[in-house]
Amino acid sequence: MKRDTPSSLPPELHQVSAMSDLSDAEVFTMWVSALMELRRREILRSFNTPTGDYAEWLVARTLGLTLENNSRSGFDAVGPDGTRYQIKARWLATPKSNRQLSVIRNLDADPFDYLIVVLFGPGFEITECWQIPIDVVRKHARYVAHVNGHRLLARGALLADPGTVRLHEAENLFTESAVGSN
Repeated sequence: MKRDTPSSLPPELHQVSAMSDLSDAEVFTMWVSALMELRRREILRSFNTPTGDYAEWLVARTLGLTLENNSRSGFDAVGPDGTRYQIKARWLATPKSNRQLSVIRNLDADPFDYLIVVLFGPGFEITECWQIPIDVVRKHARYVAHVNGHRLLARGALLADPGTVRLHEAENLFTESAVGSN
């Protein structure tokens, strides 16, 4: 499998090549420092890979939602009217990146009202944001026994479904929210 090299990445990511002279330990130290700073700014809520935490923070901040406790099962945020939102994100680091979202558990128990899907581009910029009602999620998700949950791909029929709404305005607001927000 061919790996992306700095020259195949977008221009804003070319600084990655400057890290090639660093030891593995030094690169991991930079990663940890970045995670700690994002936690300090309350953008991340855990030390996991930041994709999900960052998407949750952006969605809540932009759409005026209240984030639930990290241990809350079934949904991540609540709107002022009580609407429950499950937020899933995927980092599309390369054009061939997989659009499969993380597993959705207990879908038959109505754990949320809407699924918000955030797709990040190679530089963690928001490329797409979608709001999908739970009925549409059920229609397109596939139950997989060995993960005890439903899998969903953020592409094709799901995104073309009449119930799915692309949040163009939110995509723009996400970009504005992320710039200079420390």
